[in-house]
Amino acid sequence: MPFQRFVQSGRVAYVSDGPYQGKLVTIVDIIDQNRVLVDGPLTSVPRGEMRLNQLHLTKFRIRFPFSGSTRVVRKAWDAANINELWKQTMWARKVEAKKKRAELSDFDRFKLRKARQIRNKLRTNAFNRLRKKTKKVKAGDAASKSVKKAEKE
Repeated sequence: MPFQRFVQSGRVAYVSDGPYQGKLVTIVDIIDQNRVLVDGPLTSVPRGEMRLNQLHLTKFRIRFPFSGSTRVVRKAWDAANINELWKQTMWARKVEAKKKRAELSDFDRFKLRKARQIRNKLRTNAFNRLRKKTKKVKAGDAASKSVKKAEKE
């Protein structure tokens, strides 16, 4: 499949570096090969210039007139429901999970470790019970087949 995420007016991007790290912005205009004019009216990012190496392009694009004002961008953002679409993506879920893990205290990490141990014991026991059942069934099938062969002969 050909490349789909182009640096273009209306493209929504995730800020990966700088003071607005972790927020969504939309590209309003392209300044040059390395810089773009961005605006994030609903993510509290003011209109300004940002380097492209600080941005990760998303699959979302909103339509508004070339170099639209902040008000125009806000209306288009609301109409496209970008915040809700973003929350549904796997990328946003991973970012949220990473943030939660970073905020865990020492005691929270301990509780998590113990919960995983309990879960793994339950999984192992269930797996072993199923494996035991299948071995019994296979042994029963083999015994019944040998009895049937003996009866035929």
